[in-house]
Amino acid sequence: MFNQNKNQAESLNAIYVFIDASNLWQAQKVKGKMFDFEKLRNFIKAKFKGSEIKVFYYTAYPADGTREYSLDGKHKFFTFLNKGLGFVVRKKELKRIAIITDAGQSIEEKGNMDVEMTIDALHFIKKYGTAVLFSGDSDFLALVTYLKNRGKKVYIFSSENNASTELKTGGDGYFDVLKITDDVWGRELKYRSEKKA
Repeated sequence: MFNQNKNQAESLNAIYVFIDASNLWQAQKVKGKMFDFEKLRNFIKAKFKGSEIKVFYYTAYPADGTREYSLDGKHKFFTFLNKGLGFVVRKKELKRIAIITDAGQSIEEKGNMDVEMTIDALHFIKKYGTAVLFSGDSDFLALVTYLKNRGKKVYIFSSENNASTELKTGGDGYFDVLKITDDVWGRELKYRSEKKA
């Protein structure tokens, strides 16, 4: 009984972080810097006074042969997050959909990870007391409401230009990542040079 109560108390102090990489990427482009994910994790743990923290990172990546540049760096980054920082990395290949318009055929890429994020948040619901969502998508309002109704604290991190009003006001608190005063930023963002014709 003592161990059960101890485990319950620990789970109430645990923080689970769910990062929508595409949402975070928009903020990084505005800032012109990459996040230092180790610093970001430590910042979240200290801010919400967690006994432990677990971070999930959700991303979609281009299929082989669809880019004129190597994707090795991207996959090395995923490995660093997983092996180096202990993040759970959920990734999938971008789905390529042929779109036919009056102008002809084009290819649209989609890699939404909302379902995967929601499944993890619900699957591990007994493991944490605080959920931190890095997303601005209003579709997550239903999840936020569900978690709050079950006694969880839910905090939203996004940026002003990329967050819905519903989500900003639906959680227990909203934070603009571009206004975080602690040092959570890393190296300058380098843009790939355009290929000359």
